[in-house]
Amino acid sequence: MLRHLSIRDFVIVAALDIEFDSGFTVFSGETGAGKSILIDALALALGERGDASVVRTGCQRADLSAEFTPHDRVAQWLDAHAFEAEDSVMLRRVIDANGRSRAFINGTSATLSQLRELGEMLVDVHGQHAHQLLMRPDAQRELFDTHAGLSADAAVVARGWRAWRDALHHIEVAQTHERELQLEREKLAWQLAELDKLAPQPGEWDEVNAEHQRLTHSASLIDGVQGTLLAISESDEAMLTQLGAIISKVRQLAAIDPTLNDVLASLDPAEIQLREASYSLSHYAQRLELDPERLAQVEARLDALHTAARKFRLPPETLHDEHAARREQLAALDAAADLSALQETAERARQAYLADARTLSEARAQAADALGGAVTAAMQELSMAGGSFEVGLLPLAEGGAHGLEQIEFRVAGHPGVPLRPLAKVASGGELARISLALAVIASAASLTPTLIFDEVDTGIGGGVAEVVGRLLHQLGRDRQVLCVTHLPQVAARGDHHFQVAKAQDPGGGTVSSVTPLDRASRVEEVARMLGGLEITATTRKHAKEMLAA
Repeated sequence: MLRHLSIRDFVIVAALDIEFDSGFTVFSGETGAGKSILIDALALALGERGDASVVRTGCQRADLSAEFTPHDRVAQWLDAHAFEAEDSVMLRRVIDANGRSRAFINGTSATLSQLRELGEMLVDVHGQHAHQLLMRPDAQRELFDTHAGLSADAAVVARGWRAWRDALHHIEVAQTHERELQLEREKLAWQLAELDKLAPQPGEWDEVNAEHQRLTHSASLIDGVQGTLLAISESDEAMLTQLGAIISKVRQLAAIDPTLNDVLASLDPAEIQLREASYSLSHYAQRLELDPERLAQVEARLDALHTAARKFRLPPETLHDEHAARREQLAALDAAADLSALQETAERARQAYLADARTLSEARAQAADALGGAVTAAMQELSMAGGSFEVGLLPLAEGGAHGLEQIEFRVAGHPGVPLRPLAKVASGGELARISLALAVIASAASLTPTLIFDEVDTGIGGGVAEVVGRLLHQLGRDRQVLCVTHLPQVAARGDHHFQVAKAQDPGGGTVSSVTPLDRASRVEEVARMLGGLEITATTRKHAKEMLAA
């Protein structure tokens, strides 16, 4: 559940820290006080998109943090994504005045998508415009699949549809561009034949160049090495001979004066290194030879590599890699032009899509009856006695990205009235009540520990409002429920109550504040919600009765 929300320099909030408890918590306040700003701040901390406009005027950045008690799924997610798993999970979002955004999970930098993915496990938000969204077919489908626990299955079907459509597109491309593909294939086949004949090897260009350099200067190398060997070891006055005499002399002197042992210690390694150098030069000289025939072969190979590089307009050192690349390109082109293989791939994709889509359809058919019955029952409590709700599954001739049927919510507001599409028959008040019924039922089935209702009670009042308050209070018995409301009947049902107010700061700006209410303060706030700015003894009495109920 949500334990703490920290807001700094966000819209009209300078600094705010709120501690939360379990149960049903309500937020109330006058219109324009900034009640929904709290929800907006939490939404940003949970990964919603935001820009520089959320930064309080005159400030450098908005800083938003939300602390939660994690459940098992969250702990597993943190471990899988290499975030530190602790007794609490902290989601933080910082947006600066230039619109740059940073996200953190338990103090570690995170991506916005990670913040959003984790946030969806922690909080489920039902917004104040949810009833308007219900007019859209895609919103109806998403709500239905989410409530039925079929979102993952629907995603599998969508991927299968895309795979099938992609396969069909490849067939269309192959048929439409058959001549172009053939010309491209002929060009690649010729290039590959040329490179096959050349057979460039990995690193060959550098190796052949090095050998050419060595063969070209063989005479100079032989003379130089032989002269060096004479100077080091193969003459009467060779360096090794002279150094040996020097070492022998110093050794005699060191026998007289041991302080010369340091000099002797410096000379011994010099002799060893000279002998090693002489040995290496001797072996090198044995490998050197004047070989005009080999030089001609190397020059011919260099010329062949140069010619191919110019022909293909490539650096000569890349010929081997390009050889492999062209072989892969030709294979890909052959596959792209093989209509029979493409058609087989498309048919496999179609069958896979249909199998997944049929499984989804069967699950949707079962879930449709359950949701229809649950919403119909809720409508009776929300002053729509005799009304009914149904989830229609309209078959699609060829299927689609979302399955083999279109989801359509149908409603009858009164007994004896035929069911018709929700978007065509529901009035504003009916739509608000149906939306609320769906939200409550969907939330009851959700595994998310924290539910937020942001003015979802808009458009209702009277006895219906009392029912709404009771339903939300019931939800709060099993999980944490936060509700922004303008209805006293809903506010009176809260286990905890916060008042949101707007005031002038010393600089003349507007700031929003949030105050937890005790029993006496709740009476005043509920009385205000009942009667407006002028609170009378009657409204106070009524408020006390509502809070005592």
